[in-house]
Amino acid sequence: MMKKKQNNSVQKYPIVWKKNDFSIKIFCSIPNIATGILLTAGKNHFIIDPGDGILRDLSKEFGVESLKNISHIFVTHGHHDHLGGVWSLLTYLRVMNKTSSLKIYYPSGCVEIESIYHAFTKVYASNLPYKIELKRISEEKKFSVKNVSVKPFSVVHKEYVANTNKKRIVPALGFNFSFDGKVICYGGDTGYCDSLAKAAKNADLAILEAGHEESDPDEMHMTMEEAQSIGKSAKKYVLVHIPD
Repeated sequence: MMKKKQNNSVQKYPIVWKKNDFSIKIFCSIPNIATGILLTAGKNHFIIDPGDGILRDLSKEFGVESLKNISHIFVTHGHHDHLGGVWSLLTYLRVMNKTSSLKIYYPSGCVEIESIYHAFTKVYASNLPYKIELKRISEEKKFSVKNVSVKPFSVVHKEYVANTNKKRIVPALGFNFSFDGKVICYGGDTGYCDSLAKAAKNADLAILEAGHEESDPDEMHMTMEEAQSIGKSAKKYVLVHIPD
């Protein structure tokens, strides 16, 4: 007999999902404040959207050596609530004398992460014990990171142009992470789009933002109803990035 799919309501943070050696922990996902996510596959740990507070949360989760061994970061887009903790994390790894390389995957056109990288490597040019490698994603092509298969997909996210009512497209991605026969879909910030609906379908877990407070859809965030309609196609889903 098939197990009935679970329709999840809003949950308190942290949100944790685990299947055998594959797990994800969403420390928080608060619009305009911070997002921070830890993905674990076997003995490998990966960071997704390191917003403000990610260093604090990871230090509570791990000892120094485990934190130093984190080798990959995935960034969905360049807004401050998804990148606010990058500088402190990079600095901590420097102070703790990390020696293995750190790879940062991000959407093509995300100037924020490139600006942080250039500023950081300039400040610590003569005293940086580890290598930071930027991995710009310009096509939706599957790749492998250690023991995890990663499939990026484009999403539709916009922002207001300063001092106007006009909107512009933000370079933004979602990611499907596959390990040991299980799939986690993380959409990041996005309005409703077919690419996310396709990526979330039949996923073991879909992490979907519902940050649009109005009932009328827009291209900045999904409404609760839109997020739920996509979530129902996955085996399980959680709603995040919901305004207080």
